[in-house]
Amino acid sequence: MKASLAVGLSVRREVTVDESRCIGFMGKEGMVYATPRMVSDVEYTCRDFLLQHLDAGEDSVGAHVSIDHLAATPLGLKVTIEVKIVEIDRRRVTFEFWVRDPIEECGRGKHVRFVVDMAKSRERLAAKRAKAGLK
Repeated sequence: MKASLAVGLSVRREVTVDESRCIGFMGKEGMVYATPRMVSDVEYTCRDFLLQHLDAGEDSVGAHVSIDHLAATPLGLKVTIEVKIVEIDRRRVTFEFWVRDPIEECGRGKHVRFVVDMAKSRERLAAKRAKAGLK
């Protein structure tokens, strides 16, 4: 990790709620931002933000998400995802996040990511695949 990684850093990202981000089981009129897609958008916002503060050969993996999905956001609206680093404990980075559409706050919560050495992670995964009889 670079010295630039610090508590208090934040970033915003804007995302349009397209069909791929919506639930589909309530028909076209009921297409709204799906909770799993909100989680994914938050995770990738945090990961992409962290990458600029990591050394070569490092990445991060999600370990925990706590989310309150507060309001429905219809297909076609844009949401703003804001993430802020609130704690750094060795390789554990904790974010608070907020998701807002043009009308109201539609989500908020916490997300924890761990900074990993990609080579070591690949070795552990290869060992686990071998132990499980996978190639």
